[in-house]
Amino acid sequence: MSEKKLMKGNEAFAEAAIRGGCRLYFGYPITPQNEIPEYMSREMDKVGGSFIQAESELAAVNMALGGAVTGNNVFLSSSSPGIALMQEGISFMASAEVPVVLLNVMRGGPGVGGIQPGQADYRQATRGGGNGDYHVPVYGPSSIQETVDIIYQAVATADRFRNPVMVLADGMLGQMMEPVVMPEAREPITLEQIRERKPWAVTGHGDPKSEEKIRTVVKSLRLQPDDLENHNNKMQAKYETMLEELPMYESVGLEDAEIVFVSFGTMSRIVREAIDHLAQEGIKAGLIRPISLWPFPNKAFDEISSKTKVVVSAELSIGQMMDDVKCAVCGRFPVELIYRTGGMVPTPMEVVEKAKAILEVAR
Repeated sequence: MSEKKLMKGNEAFAEAAIRGGCRLYFGYPITPQNEIPEYMSREMDKVGGSFIQAESELAAVNMALGGAVTGNNVFLSSSSPGIALMQEGISFMASAEVPVVLLNVMRGGPGVGGIQPGQADYRQATRGGGNGDYHVPVYGPSSIQETVDIIYQAVATADRFRNPVMVLADGMLGQMMEPVVMPEAREPITLEQIRERKPWAVTGHGDPKSEEKIRTVVKSLRLQPDDLENHNNKMQAKYETMLEELPMYESVGLEDAEIVFVSFGTMSRIVREAIDHLAQEGIKAGLIRPISLWPFPNKAFDEISSKTKVVVSAELSIGQMMDDVKCAVCGRFPVELIYRTGGMVPTPMEVVEKAKAILEVAR
């Protein structure tokens, strides 16, 4: 492991992808993630990789699909409206079972919206914004270090499941600076390793000295209904494995909490401070912080104590995560919402006052 280094979020995210083994990057400038393509344009060539600034997000996602079909590790980044444009390509990647790591540095919406941080891409990411029966593992880290670690690991996760993996950061994480310990750099995958480990990849005709010619096709189109249904069922079996193995979360103070917050990413940092203020007033509050947003960590909610009066979903969206929270709570506790939207970020004291009002009713 390297020493701690003060880094801006976006630059740390880009470096994490490089160290994770990604040698192909495709992107298009959009605030608040512009430092990522800037960093990649400078650093990719140094490690023998390739950087392409596409003419649009539509072009970027399809370039990423083409790059990943060759078996190389690919990183793709954008922000909310850009990710929206990429949804058809993400559905194609899932259907063709092509591994790509995608980073969404979220901003306020809907539409073009604004450049301040938001979390209103939750449903788009966790439910899939493209067509068809598919899933994408989605992670919502709360610090620059955690984002770095998740991006680094996501390269291997995408390869293991032959599936796109999405990381949801936001404008605050992308633009702030924190000390980071970078993981050791992985060696990029070689052509020989691709042919050995990824027999599905398109790598040419094999050994030029051999008379045997290998033809590989990576496709999404399946015109026969039974063929498509069988393919969807095969992918569903993969998603069931993800549901068992990929949930991640952190829980704090659940054993005697009167009120339990559920929050991820930047908002969870604000909630942590609010919990400290509530403790000073004699109110015991706990936190469930989903790290994997899909699969959602439902089992975390089994840790909630019978002393709890109410569960509060705290979000930078108008309750987009609340449906998952209600499903996980399964009627055992009332579920309420604290939110700001459109790029507005609440103060810890704002969360405290709203939580106290909710708890007063719940009691």
